[in-house]
Amino acid sequence: METLRAVVTGASSGIGAATVRQLREQGWDVVAVARREDKLKALAEETGADYIVADLTDDAAVASMADQVLAGGVVHSLVANAGAAFGTDTVAEASVDGWRDMFDINVLGVLRVVKALLPALIDSGRGDIVVMSSTAGHQAYEGGGGYVAAKHGTHSMAATLRLELAGEPVRVIEIAPGMVATDEFTVKRVGGDEEKAARVYEGVENPLTADDVADAVVYTLTRPHHFNVDLMVIRPIAQAAQHKVARNRGL
Repeated sequence: METLRAVVTGASSGIGAATVRQLREQGWDVVAVARREDKLKALAEETGADYIVADLTDDAAVASMADQVLAGGVVHSLVANAGAAFGTDTVAEASVDGWRDMFDINVLGVLRVVKALLPALIDSGRGDIVVMSSTAGHQAYEGGGGYVAAKHGTHSMAATLRLELAGEPVRVIEIAPGMVATDEFTVKRVGGDEEKAARVYEGVENPLTADDVADAVVYTLTRPHHFNVDLMVIRPIAQAAQHKVARNRGL
């Protein structure tokens, strides 16, 4: 039986790192891709994954990454997980640079890596593209305009790809998480203010974890290949919608 091989972007921490761990536990060969070599090296030593250092906002870096991946053999799955949010400003007070950076990583970064690996995914005969979007890609909220716009772009790309690849042996899967507590995402969003980041989850019993989201990714990838999960929206039970979150102030 052929060993399946996946590329996971944004793999240095959070959901990406958890996905690498879980795929390795399932016996997959995995190439972990991110910018921070120290974290990738530690993950590779822990899991036995391969790794490539690459900035997905750089065309040449993505092309080089793809060449290195393909030199290592067949690639069956791409988990396009790399993404980021910057700021919580209103549209009126928004940073144009912040919006540009979010679009570059969340939309164009996904586009670059999909374009670079798609021919190989088709040639594999059983390819997968997992796009990590967000509930923000399906519903707007105040203070999230730039991230919402970027993740709507990510969602639209997944939907378009699914139409364009009809008849090809490639599944297009979108995972849209809601409230996920990871070590870095919200801290980076609020400019490194750990107290402010903690308040986002204050009183929320059991927000999703990186492992929860990775479990969803692995579930979709390990279904029989005729079985496509178009869209999986996942939230903690405490979050009924973007604006409806049950908070226990005693927590």
